[in-house]
Amino acid sequence: MLLDLLLVSFLTFVELNCENLFDCRHDSLRNDTEYLPDSPRHWTPWRYWKKLNNIAQCLIAAGDYNGQSGLPDIIALCEVENDSVMRDLTKRSLLRNAVYEYIVTNSDDPRGMNVSLVYSPFAFAPINHRSLRPRPVKKMPPTRDILYVSGRIITGDTLHIFVVHSPSRRNGERFTRPFRMAVAETVTRSIDSIRALSPCADIIVAGDFNAYATDKSLCMYTSGGLFDVTSAARGSTARGTYRYKGRWGSLDHILMSASLLPAVDSSYIYDAPFLLEEDFVYGGVRPCRTYNGYKYSSEGTSDHLPLKVVLRIDSLRGRERIKSRNTVSKSYN
Repeated sequence: MLLDLLLVSFLTFVELNCENLFDCRHDSLRNDTEYLPDSPRHWTPWRYWKKLNNIAQCLIAAGDYNGQSGLPDIIALCEVENDSVMRDLTKRSLLRNAVYEYIVTNSDDPRGMNVSLVYSPFAFAPINHRSLRPRPVKKMPPTRDILYVSGRIITGDTLHIFVVHSPSRRNGERFTRPFRMAVAETVTRSIDSIRALSPCADIIVAGDFNAYATDKSLCMYTSGGLFDVTSAARGSTARGTYRYKGRWGSLDHILMSASLLPAVDSSYIYDAPFLLEEDFVYGGVRPCRTYNGYKYSSEGTSDHLPLKVVLRIDSLRGRERIKSRNTVSKSYN
């Protein structure tokens, strides 16, 4: 038993929507005035650093697995403002001793929201990265770029990672659906290009898709040969990563190619008690967010909970590169 434990190692992947992680400085090219010290939200440096450390605490805690402490190897983050915020999070917050590196987009999003990939250089070595801008459709406003990063893990295998934050449902699901479809088309087109050169490529697509499992935009990913390994993910209490009017649902997902499915050891929502608060309106608990309306909570982290997938490194070593999709997909359809 001890020998088996020594031979098994894990690669941990975490996804989190950070909910409006803005700095306190005005970007004249972006509509970020809601999060400034003199705004109605009074977004002061103290509140900014408190949120940074709350997010850092969340990510540190999410790294624990099977009773063993650790840090996530790769983290996909949504709703981060810019490079300055990511530098503060990785180099100056509670994460400063984790030696994390990061890559962040620079999107045309009107509010200045971006996505980022944070990684341990001991677990993941980037080879290439670029931002992908979705091709706009009629009435589609500027949105977040998609981040693509390829890199090698300890086995020598190359991971192709896409971090997505699809357009919101704010003006109605039906009206905004084509916008999310445009993002899905951009990602699937890029995946097709990867597979043209490497048919069995290891691919991960993660982020806030603003879509539930049965929504048309998410089905575009799964019909293209990806599998939602977090479709059945649950927490100790949470039944989704997001709670709206008392109902749990998952707008966040981690999708993987068939080649990675045999290595999935577990997938779940990390819902430690310090990430939750009592829901006085609908009962039960909900994610503890930084603001409820304009009411500030110093304990708030995000209105989303983190998703976590653990891959077994020993399953990636020496695996067969050609697999039967019909066999490996049964658990995820």
